[in-house]
Amino acid sequence: MIDKLQTIMKIPELRKKILFTLGILFICRVGAHIPMPGIDIGALSFYFNQAQNSLFGMFDMFTGGAFQKAALFSIGIMPYISASIIIQLLGSVFPTISKMMKDEDGRRKINQWTRYGTVVLAAAQGWGVAKFLVSMNNDHMSVVPNPTTGFYLMTMLTIATGTIVLMWLGEQITSKGIGNGISLIITIGIIARFPSAVLEEFVQLRTGNRELVVELIIWVGMLGMISAVVLMTQAIRKVNVHYAKRQVAGKTFQNQVSHIPLRLNMAGVMPIIFAQSIMFFPMTIAAFLPEGVTKNLISSLFDYRSFSYMGIYMLVIIFFTYFYTALTFNPDDVANNLKQSGGFVPGVNPGKNTADYIDNIVTRISLPGSIFLGLVAIMPNIITMIFPSVSYNLAAFFGGTSLIIMVGVALDTLSQIESYLLMHHYDGFLKTGKLRGRKG
Repeated sequence: MIDKLQTIMKIPELRKKILFTLGILFICRVGAHIPMPGIDIGALSFYFNQAQNSLFGMFDMFTGGAFQKAALFSIGIMPYISASIIIQLLGSVFPTISKMMKDEDGRRKINQWTRYGTVVLAAAQGWGVAKFLVSMNNDHMSVVPNPTTGFYLMTMLTIATGTIVLMWLGEQITSKGIGNGISLIITIGIIARFPSAVLEEFVQLRTGNRELVVELIIWVGMLGMISAVVLMTQAIRKVNVHYAKRQVAGKTFQNQVSHIPLRLNMAGVMPIIFAQSIMFFPMTIAAFLPEGVTKNLISSLFDYRSFSYMGIYMLVIIFFTYFYTALTFNPDDVANNLKQSGGFVPGVNPGKNTADYIDNIVTRISLPGSIFLGLVAIMPNIITMIFPSVSYNLAAFFGGTSLIIMVGVALDTLSQIESYLLMHHYDGFLKTGKLRGRKG
């Protein structure tokens, strides 16, 4: 591994991209520690220490602790993701928007709409955050000493600005760095919580609240879950393809046999990110509502520890798995490319029949993939219900959204680095061949 890292530093272009990415991620972490004005950070920290296993504690994990500190990047990149979801859903309903997504100028326009939507959603969520912070005030502590109109406006402006900056930083990583910028920003926020999770477990052992054998079982189980997620992420269904005798660039190729790799989880981490953003949205809406039946109903349905939350969460993940797969994978294009290159699936007529055959396979393999994705996503909820002494900080790394995102983003980033190494005639991370990311 050390040799591979030394090799990476020998490639100027790759070295520059990695250092640029690390620099941007460092800026993101700095912004997660700069508090907004008008808030008593000590009182806020005390509140979150009492609520770490709640939905807000989970949201704080996605922002790398920024929400707990009421920092500039308090709500992270979630408004941008929500705006992207809304635009893509509109694209599936309105043919005009769907057509724009396939055109370069149209995509540029859609990106502009997404940015505008991000500003609106971030400002709205900023107002919800301000109201949520003010609601913590009581006779014993004041999280917001002066809850004036100016505080609400300042919070909305600060949070909207922080989200826009994060969005821009993520786009810079994607265009000039290595990996997907938005996913990396979310991942680095999750990883930032790992040291505190390890420290909590050390305290549990030292105080005698947990035996060493139990602690070892927990960590072995975590490694097993990580292995299962990696296998799920890289699992493929091979569709055999035969190529007839053909000539390419003056060379004659005899009958060849190859395959199309269809991934069990073709949508990658995006269904999880989309679903998590959707699950946070009702709580934001509830912050706008007065005390009453409607607010209590939303709070009970989306209580992080409730079965209703876990059921809705799984259904949303399954939906977005199929939705995002349909957006990113077109069986008609695959069938047309096969036909043009002289390839065919044995026993299936070229053209529409091949497209239908591939689409049927993708539909069938996406179901177990999405169910597994959902089960892993709610695993921390189950762990904290069975073992109340286990904090969400640790449970999140045992399974759940954070683990899936970290594994998926890590594989994608390593796959890009692998491509650079092979392009410059260096060995990849695996001696047996190229590391397959989700897009491989």
